[in-house]
Amino acid sequence: MMKVRKANERGHAQHGWLDSYHTFSFAAYYDPQWMGYRSLRVINDDLVMPGMGFGTHPHRDMEILTCVLSGALEHKDSMGNGRVIRAGDVQYLAAGTGVQHSEFNPAKDEPVHFLQIWIQPDRLGVTPRYGEKSFKDAAAGTLHLVTSKTGRNGSIQIHQDADLWIAKLEAGQTVSHFLAGDRHAWLHVAEGQMKMNGKTLSSGDGVAASGTSDLKLAATKPSQVLLFDLN
Repeated sequence: MMKVRKANERGHAQHGWLDSYHTFSFAAYYDPQWMGYRSLRVINDDLVMPGMGFGTHPHRDMEILTCVLSGALEHKDSMGNGRVIRAGDVQYLAAGTGVQHSEFNPAKDEPVHFLQIWIQPDRLGVTPRYGEKSFKDAAAGTLHLVTSKTGRNGSIQIHQDADLWIAKLEAGQTVSHFLAGDRHAWLHVAEGQMKMNGKTLSSGDGVAASGTSDLKLAATKPSQVLLFDLN
């Protein structure tokens, strides 16, 4: 079974310094049909203007991933981490018992475009943790494992049975992912245009899939996708 979530159906917030699209209910945007998918709670598609950002604010009991698509994002947190992540980088923050952080665009003339993803942890009250991984130079035309419950194959270990795969595809390239019968997938098209099992998808579109053994992605334009394999 597959269900498509079109980009233009998402929630939208325009604050001048921030242009944000919400795949699932978030902040003032509420849709009871789209409260999340399995343990996946938030996918926000954010564009932050130069010199602007989110001031210091708290998080608790959430697995937070930030995937930069273009530009740069400066992160500071109460654990003492201070980093600038750039296009191709994925940042991980286990909020656990509580952490505060800020996120700013340090550029003077370029917006930063990124996805912020929240995954519900499988247990509460864990010790906060930070991690990051770069896919800037990752080979196109293949799925790369970003996160997993066990940290297998060099992926970021998170507190949930949620595999996140990322792929950049040139036009004409294809990849496949086997989805076990007891698993569920969410595909997010970060950039470009493609077909998933014959369905045409564009930037910002999402697809929920279950009961499907083989997911086939074929890029019709240069694309970047995130594929979540969830319990």
